[in-house]
Amino acid sequence: MADIPLRVGVSKYDHTRALFDGSVRIEGAEATFESLGIVSEIFEETIRNRGFDVAELGLTFYLRSLEMPDPEYLAIPVFPNRHFRHSAIYVNASSGIEKPEDLVGKTIGEFATYGHDAGVWPKGILADDFGVTPDQSRWVVGGTNWYQQPFDFIPFRYPSNVDVTTTPEGETLDAMLVAGEIDALITAIVPQSVLAGSPQVRPLFADAEAVEREYFARTGIYPIMHTVVIRRSLLAEHPGLEHAVYKAFCESRDAAMNYYDSYGRMAQQSDFMIPWLDQLWERNRALLGESAWQHGLAANRKTIDAFLRYSYEQGLSEARPTCEQIFASSLLDT
Repeated sequence: MADIPLRVGVSKYDHTRALFDGSVRIEGAEATFESLGIVSEIFEETIRNRGFDVAELGLTFYLRSLEMPDPEYLAIPVFPNRHFRHSAIYVNASSGIEKPEDLVGKTIGEFATYGHDAGVWPKGILADDFGVTPDQSRWVVGGTNWYQQPFDFIPFRYPSNVDVTTTPEGETLDAMLVAGEIDALITAIVPQSVLAGSPQVRPLFADAEAVEREYFARTGIYPIMHTVVIRRSLLAEHPGLEHAVYKAFCESRDAAMNYYDSYGRMAQQSDFMIPWLDQLWERNRALLGESAWQHGLAANRKTIDAFLRYSYEQGLSEARPTCEQIFASSLLDT
């Protein structure tokens, strides 16, 4: 039987490199891997054009796609993008915001849509740990470093009790933050003002790494941003395809892990321009353990359940989803 042709859209991460260079293959498939300019372009091509057979998709975008007519894709428990997001919150230095509770009554910008992946997590954490909920602030949605209206390839949803507007024509959230037109900003993209060292903008958490490490030590949650989806019609036509795709992503991840642990350590990570990378690798391993980089639900159910709860509490999901509803049933025991 001929291999199944697959168009796969996924970012080029260290843990997907083996898929792109062909050293790891999806068994029974002839896969072509594509990484577009930025990851949101993969999302748009997947949802708007249904252009990929297998694709990386932000969790919030995936959940919203399930509420559209005839959802095209079903997720498998592969999680190509994780990021601690206390560091995604920036404030105007003159806003009077010194601690999370000071966000109450303020105007906060959010990148791309109300409830992008890097926004759901900080909002949930602010509510859980500091009692700050979205309805206590005003929200402005737009582009961080360039003007854009909210993504239009997914429903632009927000709860009726939350004040949400969009940026004025031609305005960027970064410029508005520098000018004090918004007080804070939550974004997956670092503001240009921060990259340029502007004294007008600073992170909400001065030592975000320490806060994020404490958060993981306390909760065991390493926030997941994205999952991998497969076209439902292909799953129906080719039983077991989900297992082959899952296995390939796991093997590619293992190849990256083995590199860091074997050749990388032997060569003192000399392939990279980052000094003391071995020490950072070991510090992270000591805190996060092996399971933090694992795919599958066994190691990640607590994290996914937290995200699904946040999505519901923030008015992004009509009902509170469960893992059993959003992932391929044959992989629920992974």
